[in-house]
Amino acid sequence: MTLQRFFLLFFAISSLAVFVQAETRPNILFIFTDDHCEQALSAYDATRMATPNLDRIANDGMKFTRCYVTNAICGPSRAVIQTGKYSHLNGFIRNGNTFDGSQQTFPKLLREEGYQTAVIGKWHLKSTPQGFDYFDVLVGQGPYYNPPMLFGGIEAEPTQRQHTGYTTDIIRDKTLSWLKEERDPDKPFMLMFQHKAPHRNWQPGPKYLNWLDDVTIPEPETLFDDYSNRASPASNQTMEIKRHLTPSDLKLVAPTNLDPYQLTTWNKAYHKKNSNYLSRRDTMTEKEVIQWKYQRYVKDYLRCVKSVDDSVGDVLDYLKEEGLEENTLVIYASDQGWYLGEHGWFDKRWMYEESLKTPLLAKWPGVIKAGTTSDLIVSNLDFAETFLDAAGVEVPANMQGESLVPIFKGETPDDWRSSFYYHYYEFPGGHSVARHYGVTDAKHKLIHYYQLGEWELFDLVNDPDELNSVYGDADYAEKQAEMKAELDRLREYYQVGEDPVEEPRPAKGKKKGGKGKKKAA
Repeated sequence: MTLQRFFLLFFAISSLAVFVQAETRPNILFIFTDDHCEQALSAYDATRMATPNLDRIANDGMKFTRCYVTNAICGPSRAVIQTGKYSHLNGFIRNGNTFDGSQQTFPKLLREEGYQTAVIGKWHLKSTPQGFDYFDVLVGQGPYYNPPMLFGGIEAEPTQRQHTGYTTDIIRDKTLSWLKEERDPDKPFMLMFQHKAPHRNWQPGPKYLNWLDDVTIPEPETLFDDYSNRASPASNQTMEIKRHLTPSDLKLVAPTNLDPYQLTTWNKAYHKKNSNYLSRRDTMTEKEVIQWKYQRYVKDYLRCVKSVDDSVGDVLDYLKEEGLEENTLVIYASDQGWYLGEHGWFDKRWMYEESLKTPLLAKWPGVIKAGTTSDLIVSNLDFAETFLDAAGVEVPANMQGESLVPIFKGETPDDWRSSFYYHYYEFPGGHSVARHYGVTDAKHKLIHYYQLGEWELFDLVNDPDELNSVYGDADYAEKQAEMKAELDRLREYYQVGEDPVEEPRPAKGKKKGGKGKKKAA
């Protein structure tokens, strides 16, 4: 063989290897929602509603029962996912920060290795997305109807465009359009399909405005929690269904940004229901008012989830129809959990179970065995590493999570984590939840409200609803010391320094030229 023929053969084999690698590397579809809890996903809890399309991911793949978030609030969770680092290292510790998009992120690393990258829907990190060939994202929080969205990408200047319609449907349509028209069939893709729903204030789409009207949703056992036997922060929040839902939350007033047709449809759905409540409110007991508010709130929340579930079904159907399903890793999660009346609350933020845990479902044909469940402690800290590992891209040493790919394959790494560190920073801030950090091993949980010098310790086996702190109880002295030592170890391991000094936010009140603070209904 001549030298020239040798080199021709060598380059042919090398090109074929690159082509085969590109063909076999999985596409990655990351489906993400805002404030969706396990209690509103029938793969976890079928008592409130059915989510058949999201359940498809669990049925065809794996359900995780202990996916913990590092900081249970929207923006920080998203920053953790982008970077694979805790909030104190990625710089985004609370809503209102601006994400430093110049830092290392998993979409940039995937793009460098030949992936086509896109994000569609809710971004909520303030800065313009970086590392994406294509983005079309909500401006800020984004409304439920008629959203402005920022469109752009590597080769397109960011442009804001106005849309008409229901935001969940618009995000679904844009996702399908990208898959059909913008996707490069010669490259594997990483697509972040991210919904606003079911974020506050839970405005249902036209299709589901009257869904559940004739149904009574079961009340959680802790709806009338009195916050006794815990540290003081549990009593001093502003997120109670009893006191803190506004007329807008309860749909006693219509959204202000609907077009005439949307407003007519909305009023037709809510006018009679509202009139019935308002005519009886003054004669109802306090308990009856709380129960009515709970039903109104939770039904609107579930209506929003129903539209999300429909949208997920449409995208999964497209992958199947186009032959993309077999080589696509699909992961579903939310930015954290949420309270559907547990402890009498709405919202998130706490290290208590309902907000600490986020749903996590994954399917990957040929890799993940259908219908499996994992009880290992995993986290949104692991998502970036998982995407990179699945794509065959080296995981940077400075990322703080672990790849879930071995778990997908049915393996349990010998050194997998047995405890988890959590840290919430946003005080003063929305809902007045005190800053706290803590550790859990899934059987016990230690929480430190460090600005107040208060502690809680929960026995999750005997007290799964976390109603009675046993901190200081002699029977738990050994466990308490053990958990404190583990907390110190994890804070050192994750390089947690002192709490960053921040200027308090201005109190929400009357602004010049604006309206005052909304009152609860």
